[in-house]
Amino acid sequence: MTNFVFSTTRTIINEPGSARRLASICEEQGARSVLLVTDPGIMQVGLLDEALPGFAKAGITLTLFKDVEADPADSTVQAAAAQARVAKADYVVGFGGGSSMDVAKLVALLAHPECKQPLSEMYGVGNVRGERLPLLQVPTTAGTGSEVTPISIVTTGETTKAGVVSPILQPDIALLDAELTTGLPAHVTAATGIDAMVHAIEAYTSAHKKNPVSDMLAKEGLRLLSSNLMTAVNEGHNLEARSNMLLGALYAGQAFANAPVAAVHALAYPLGGHFHIPHGLSNSLVLPYVMRFNAENADAAALYAELAPYIMGADTPEGSAESVSEALIVWLENRIKETGLPTRLQDANIPKDAIPLLASEAMLQTRLLVNNPREVTEADALAIYTAAY
Repeated sequence: MTNFVFSTTRTIINEPGSARRLASICEEQGARSVLLVTDPGIMQVGLLDEALPGFAKAGITLTLFKDVEADPADSTVQAAAAQARVAKADYVVGFGGGSSMDVAKLVALLAHPECKQPLSEMYGVGNVRGERLPLLQVPTTAGTGSEVTPISIVTTGETTKAGVVSPILQPDIALLDAELTTGLPAHVTAATGIDAMVHAIEAYTSAHKKNPVSDMLAKEGLRLLSSNLMTAVNEGHNLEARSNMLLGALYAGQAFANAPVAAVHALAYPLGGHFHIPHGLSNSLVLPYVMRFNAENADAAALYAELAPYIMGADTPEGSAESVSEALIVWLENRIKETGLPTRLQDANIPKDAIPLLASEAMLQTRLLVNNPREVTEADALAIYTAAY
């Protein structure tokens, strides 16, 4: 018997076209004043055009915060929360990629009428106090899984990121509308798809809180993601592939929300912080090299071998755990190359002399490194970055 606690978003709506009735869903939840958090790109391509008129028809006051940037700064969170307080928002909607959804989570906390806790005291695991406003999340990429995670990542300085992790952040509703993802460029589809796969792989191999439910979700998420990734990349308007990617990313998000991610993310964060590499691409760049490092540990190799059939399908070879895990890593390397993403740090314009700094800063991600199936020292991180260069 395995003792565990599993929690997730209480309501999941999976329906192409459902974003068009966003206002009525908010109305059903009793919303009267909604703050909707999004980014300029969403506004520019018109993903909200069909949803916005419904708020006036429903008699709901709508306030738009549309200034979320990639790797959002703490000042962005504060500005959005201030706008929510002025509007007396009683409901928060995050609409976009992980950045918009992460900001929405923190706005729901900071804009609650009883909130007295500053953002600076929330960073870390389990440090949030009090309540939040009701929260609905609408992902427009199949990647972060933020719609079902109790985690928000914020840029806190020039190059540093910090996480707020608390069950209070867990959204109330996740609305999956695959139509919102059909216009994603191929490189964004690829990077966010690999990001979702990393979430599932790291959840399945996590040294802490791994459990039967997260394992089941990780495996099914990987099956959906791996079997639909190239179709979604090459046939952007294939709604079935887009729907499967979105659901796979949600499963991966549910998995890592309960069995946390590890060294791939720890080594990816400095790439984003210093060189503004998008999060999914950062994960993709280091994934094979972290896996190869981990696979030198027999237990990790065994877990990778267990995942291989869900990722490789009929291509899964027979053999030892070590040989199967290596075949899986090679398969992932080939698939990343096939998507057209950069496969080496140098291809992403990372200077070689930055590697010592990256290794040093990766060591600051103790929240993540503790979950890795094999201990990572600074010398290990240096070797992994060097192999990835």
